[in-house]
Amino acid sequence: MNPTIELLKSHRSIRKFTDRKIPHELLVELIRAGQAAATSSHVQAYTVIHVTNPANREKLAELAGGQAYVATASDFLVFCADMKRPTEASERTGANVVRGMTEQLLVASVDTALLAQNVAIAAESEGLGICYIGGIRNNPQAVSDLLRLPEHVYPVFGMCLGYPAVDPDVKPRLPVEAILKEDYYTDDSELVAAYDDTMQSYYSERRGGNKDSNWSRNLTPLFDSKLRAHMREFLTKRGFEMK
Repeated sequence: MNPTIELLKSHRSIRKFTDRKIPHELLVELIRAGQAAATSSHVQAYTVIHVTNPANREKLAELAGGQAYVATASDFLVFCADMKRPTEASERTGANVVRGMTEQLLVASVDTALLAQNVAIAAESEGLGICYIGGIRNNPQAVSDLLRLPEHVYPVFGMCLGYPAVDPDVKPRLPVEAILKEDYYTDDSELVAAYDDTMQSYYSERRGGNKDSNWSRNLTPLFDSKLRAHMREFLTKRGFEMK
């Protein structure tokens, strides 16, 4: 495989970082690399908040569920889906802008995720480690207030960046046969059962851990309750009415 594919396949979430700081010039280049990602109709419906205030970092760590590395990583970014900028730009041309459409929410969320993944890959190519922080959506209104986000902008996730202080194993993914299907959707329960065995072994043998679980059991907290049930009301109040 070429070096790019090998880099992509070597991704690990990093949660412990050295004290070494990322040069600001490099951080800016990472964002520029993020901007090079595909964007629906060139809308570029995103904004990135680089959180440098230590008190705000501590508060975000708390709001995200007590994830201390939000405060201790060299840098922390909050990736926001932003329909404010493009709709206002369109409005200034005289367009009769319709806001709050479900497709606008999808476009902004997908654009933001593509931007962030480009940033992640660029960071890893420079020897940095990253960790996505979905816990930003645990308290999205408090995060929005802290970051002074306007209407039609919402925080999708955060990202810790820094120089890794650990070298964890790569976590096994589902077999490609389970997710790559020819022409039609087919049952993959046998492949999932085999993958559960793989993950059981991974958790029991990985460095520094003896976790007794597998992929299917790990999903239980996500689906046996209403996960982040506040998100629909929150998004509606932000102007994403999902009409």
